[in-house]
Amino acid sequence: MSLQIQTELGRVHVADHVLSVIAGSAAMECYGLVGMASRKQLKDGIAELLGRENLSRGVEIRREGGATHVDLYIVVSYGTKISEVAHNVQSRVKYVLDEVAGLKVDTVNIIVQGVRVSQ
Repeated sequence: MSLQIQTELGRVHVADHVLSVIAGSAAMECYGLVGMASRKQLKDGIAELLGRENLSRGVEIRREGGATHVDLYIVVSYGTKISEVAHNVQSRVKYVLDEVAGLKVDTVNIIVQGVRVSQ
């Protein structure tokens, strides 16, 4: 299901994959975030760190009723306050999706998959 915007010139369809990439890019700009994690953890429970080319794999966009929910699977930097990093990511992703795509997001859920020592 894509985002559809009606203008006086016609319709604009934005695929969920594009919205996922936008959300992942916005999240990566936040301090304390090492990277996005795969939604599916490996068998031994270690989070797979995804590169910049796979940002959309760490993002899930769901629509339930009239509400839009974004789930972000992240890996945070060791030594940072996880709650502050999560709050910053939530604020940034919600703001960017509203400003760039015109998508009104109801909730941004953060799932911390791991902690890494940043280099």
